[in-house]
Amino acid sequence: MDLRSLIRDIPDFPKEGVIFKDITLLLQNPDALKETTNELFKLLNGQKINKVVGMESRGFLFGPMLASKLNAGFVPIRKPGKLPSTTLSETYDLEYGTDTLEIQIDAIEKGDKVLIHDDVLATGGTANAACKLIERLGGEIVQCNFLIELTFLNGSSKINDYSVQSLLKY
Repeated sequence: MDLRSLIRDIPDFPKEGVIFKDITLLLQNPDALKETTNELFKLLNGQKINKVVGMESRGFLFGPMLASKLNAGFVPIRKPGKLPSTTLSETYDLEYGTDTLEIQIDAIEKGDKVLIHDDVLATGGTANAACKLIERLGGEIVQCNFLIELTFLNGSSKINDYSVQSLLKY
């Protein structure tokens, strides 16, 4: 299946100069959804994972499905004020501004083998912030995986201490 044909470019979203990769057509197609999940799973090459961490908000789409296939827990990393318990936070730069992520302090246990998942690797700021949060809680990052990598932004250089896998590269 040609997954690329189900991802469309939306120019000037969320702000002028940004070309947004819209995955809603992929999500609406049951066969594409199943194939994408299976292909993201294959990127792990059988590695043992205890927790899958997904970043708000599109990391919540495939992250729980991967966690289910891995028999692992799912941990959401969210924007400030969205988690109900005590949190750690990390502020980071992204391609069109700055943002902050939070994780609940009891979400990752020391020694947990963690997969970080998000839909797009752009500048690497979000993934780098997630890595810092997980390591502060004692988790071991096994891999960072992404549906899409925008290679021209060189985001993998911000997380080059970890295994980085992407299903589709642009």
